[in-house]
Amino acid sequence: MRVITGSARGRRLETLSGNDVRPTTDVVKEAVFSIIQFYTEGRCFLDAFAGSGQMGIEALSRGAEKAVFLDSSRRSMSVIKKNISLCGFSDRAETLITDTVSFLSSTGMCFDTVFLDPPYNTGLLEQALAAAPRVMKPGGFIICEHPREEKLPESSGGFRLKKSYRYGKIMISVYTDEKPQND
Repeated sequence: MRVITGSARGRRLETLSGNDVRPTTDVVKEAVFSIIQFYTEGRCFLDAFAGSGQMGIEALSRGAEKAVFLDSSRRSMSVIKKNISLCGFSDRAETLITDTVSFLSSTGMCFDTVFLDPPYNTGLLEQALAAAPRVMKPGGFIICEHPREEKLPESSGGFRLKKSYRYGKIMISVYTDEKPQND
């Protein structure tokens, strides 16, 4: 697993071994950042259910102002912190060992992009998607990685499903603010 592009391009990242973490493939990661390519630099990115932190690190490498990494596992958070330090992003990263749904339901932070990739088929994606709109900045993106058989709602809290992309057994579903923005 590596950083695809930007200031940390080519850096190899650590991940936990075993079935506890399911890293996003390079193909899917590249697709996600192609979708938000003009909406990453200078913005705030939330890597929820972060695992190894690779999505938030990719955002920082591509110029995001800040990334927040959430994971409930202390082992995962240890790997995330190592990866952030390895890439030199400690000054623009915040790590929190917490339950994502609780965080989304109670934080005062706001984000331009929220990336949701919880363990599959646990119900966590639906819960996180329902809570995510309250932390979004206007014009933001909620991006969900999920198995293709998992159907997501057409809208959530003022965010509408804009498009879904299929990559083998994986789907990327992108939600955008229903209100038009003036950029």
